[in-house]
Amino acid sequence: MQPWRWLALCLFASALALSGCFGGEEKLTVLAGSEVRDLEPLLDRIASDTGIRLEFEYVGTLEGADRLMSGQIVDLAWFSHAKYLTLLTAVNNRIRAQEKIMLSPVVMGVKESKARAWGWIDAPDVTWRDIADKAAAGELRFAMTNPASSNSGFSALVGVASALAQTGDALRVEEINTEALRRFFAGQVLTAGSSGWLADAYVANQDRIDGLINYESVLLQLNQDNQLAEKLYLIYPKEGIITADYPLLLINPDKREQYQKLVDYLRKPEMQRAIMERTLRRPVNLQVETGDRFPKQVLVELPFPNDVQVLDRLIDGYLDQQRRPAHTVYVLDVSGSMDGNRLRDLRTALLGLTGLDTSLTGQFARFRSREIITMVPFSADVEEVTNFTVDDPTGQGSDMGAIRQAIEDLTAGGGTAIYTALRKAYETVDAAYPTDPQRYYSIVLMSDGENNEGPSYQEFAQWHRSLPPELQNVPVFTILFGDANQGEMSGIAELTGGRLFDAQKEPLSTIFKEIRGYQ
Repeated sequence: MQPWRWLALCLFASALALSGCFGGEEKLTVLAGSEVRDLEPLLDRIASDTGIRLEFEYVGTLEGADRLMSGQIVDLAWFSHAKYLTLLTAVNNRIRAQEKIMLSPVVMGVKESKARAWGWIDAPDVTWRDIADKAAAGELRFAMTNPASSNSGFSALVGVASALAQTGDALRVEEINTEALRRFFAGQVLTAGSSGWLADAYVANQDRIDGLINYESVLLQLNQDNQLAEKLYLIYPKEGIITADYPLLLINPDKREQYQKLVDYLRKPEMQRAIMERTLRRPVNLQVETGDRFPKQVLVELPFPNDVQVLDRLIDGYLDQQRRPAHTVYVLDVSGSMDGNRLRDLRTALLGLTGLDTSLTGQFARFRSREIITMVPFSADVEEVTNFTVDDPTGQGSDMGAIRQAIEDLTAGGGTAIYTALRKAYETVDAAYPTDPQRYYSIVLMSDGENNEGPSYQEFAQWHRSLPPELQNVPVFTILFGDANQGEMSGIAELTGGRLFDAQKEPLSTIFKEIRGYQ
């Protein structure tokens, strides 16, 4: 190559490099809660105005904490609030700065007819205890996300527990009113691992549920979307609430200048107004007029506990003592294609749920006290069905030992009869439901291949539609693994009101822990 051509190529390459540094967009990675996914339509505008392109990776708050503690390289983090994160020393040490961006209190939405009948319309003195009384009496059936998986449920649990303690101060362990919380959560009939999925599930089940606890923004959006037969009346209990303030967290200290530029931009009146109109969250910039978008209710903010042991005790108490116990049926593909690494991964994922996964997410995802676990392994036909009742969720008792042994005993071989196994799972629920109708019933289907034995999807779907309503309401959470048919697995989840989880993109252990938020 002639020298002048070599020089020209070098100058061209240098120009490209300089344009990438100074003339183009700079990308910042963001570990984010799924709640901020609704900001995605604004990302192009943000990039155009600031030169900063945000790239979201969505995780739950506890998984985000796990990743930050493990040292994952990321520039920013953005969850609905960071109060729990900052109490974890290893996470707090990585947070270099934080700024609130938008606001949404976690409140109760109740069908207007119920609120009117109970005298709650335009009644500022309604309390969390009033709500608990209606729930304990069986008059109020509501939905709420799992506090171990979703910030809206976590914020609700902290708020309700703080209010029912009636101290007026930040909650302490000895002030947790377990009996009052049990009365309150007697009314919870639907759970979920994310606020968005909970809203969709409420719409699908609104004929049998009276309301839900969620972010104010989600409840307002439900009222606007014309999917409800009856609008929700928002209750802001007198004792107070916990408000999500969506702080943007700086993790990478080398990006402080870009972080500050981004924060300044997001807090400008024009952008605050755009966020408000897009997401129905309240602006943090008081210069922005909200008009009549939000109820004119005085918001009382409850003090947030300053001890991580209080928060851990609240979550454990909710899962082990206060909420309705679960009965989970695991339909597990052990066909010949599962032999080797796939069966090993399945064993590892399930064993993690018995208390062997000591990560932050693993501690809260383990099988819980009072829970019934049913294992339905299948290949060309259903193999032996086994039931276990968990008495000691710590993993030290004989109940967990028996579950571990059943997992270790799984062996691979034979064909794949997905729908034969699913029918067996529903028959198991059908046998248990009459004597124990108050449980959360759900089915988890894990398969690495296509159905090649027994009934087809169409035959199963026809059979499913013939089931009584209480069985049709039992969701199937499907796991796409190996060479599974995505269309059929999606179809099963949609038919049953469940959700598809993709273990082709994430580790199987992560998927099994994520599903726990929906059980």
